[in-house]
Order: sequence, then C-alpha cells, then structure tokens
Amino acid sequence: MRKTPNRNTVTPADAHLWRAVAASARPLKRKRGRSPLPRADLSAGTEKEKIAAPATLPPRPPKTAPKPARNLSAPSLSTLHPGAAPGVDRHTAASLRRGELPIDATLDLHGYTQAEAHTALIVAIARARAAGHRCMLVVTGKGGREGAVPPGGGRYTEARTTGVLRANAPRWLNELPLRAHVLAFANASPRHGGAGALYVLIRRVREARAR
Repeated sequence: MRKTPNRNTVTPADAHLWRAVAASARPLKRKRGRSPLPRADLSAGTEKEKIAAPATLPPRPPKTAPKPARNLSAPSLSTLHPGAAPGVDRHTAASLRRGELPIDATLDLHGYTQAEAHTALIVAIARARAAGHRCMLVVTGKGGREGAVPPGGGRYTEARTTGVLRANAPRWLNELPLRAHVLAFANASPRHGGAGALYVLIRRVREARAR
C-alpha cells in the first residue's frame, strides 16, 4: 500500500525555493506626502485624557480685595448763609428774603431741647420735601435775657434754649442730611418772627436729579 506524503513536511526543495524568494524581496516604496502613523503612547492614557488633564495645576486666584465702603456723603455743596441763595434765580431769592413766598409748612421749636429740635427739623424738612412743599417757616425764638426771671422760673431757661437753637439752626441746615434738602434760607420778616425765625427754601426732587 502506497503512503500518502505528509503536507506539513518541508522538503529540501521547498526550503531552497523559500530562500530564493526571500532573497529577491524588496521593501515597498512609501507614497509622498504621507507620514508614518505615530505609535500610540499607552503609558499616559489616551490623547483626550492628556488634553483634559494639564501637566501642572493652575495658580490659585488672588484673594478678592475688600470692597471700599460706600461713600455716604452728599456731593460737594456750597455753604449757605442767611439771605444768600447760590443757584437760585434772582426773583425767587428776592421773594425769599422779603417773605413773599407762600409758606407751605411751619415748624415751631419753642420748648424743644437742642437734640429734640435738631431731630424735629430733620423730620419736618424731609416730610415737607416729600410732600412737594417749597417754603417752610422755622421758628427758633430769639433767645437772650430779655424779660428773664430769676433762676427758679422757667422763662429764663427757655430763653437760653431758644438762643442756642437760633445759633445752631443755620449750622444744621448746612450739615447732612438737611443740606441735601435745602436750597437756601433767610431771616424771616418781622411779621413772621423776625430774627427768631427762618424761611427755608426746600429743594424739589427734579432739582436734585438735575444736579
């Protein structure tokens, strides 16, 4: 019986043929414009992970500087003096000094202490401005020692108090918050109290916005 040759057995002729083919083989030429594909770097993750994770941490943002305190002071305004009316037209200023402007509200400070009078003046002028009033009569009293009685009486103390209010009222009108509401003031005419009272010209809301 004839044996079938084993196909997995390499004969000397097959080996000689393989060496001849291998010796004649040449590497393929690469086409121009194409670069070899880069080898994947598997040691540091994928390319997307490299972009997402920076090499170094960003510097910490500087601490935010504290915000400056709000400036609560009013804009720079000129100092008011009795009878002077800077920024007011001549006709209105003259009418204020002569007592010809209609009096929309009156504040009588007789019997008030200095602290009470200051507070009452602030509240009254703020309310008058909110109500749209233009001119207010503020009665401080003349003060002095005219008609004073012995220290045991009350009239002497009241006279001294009104003298302080008369002296302080112009200063209060030049300070905040009153200065922001007041355009001018003048001594009242004799029929409205004379030196013991003041006409106060109140600023309108639209005048404050225009400034």
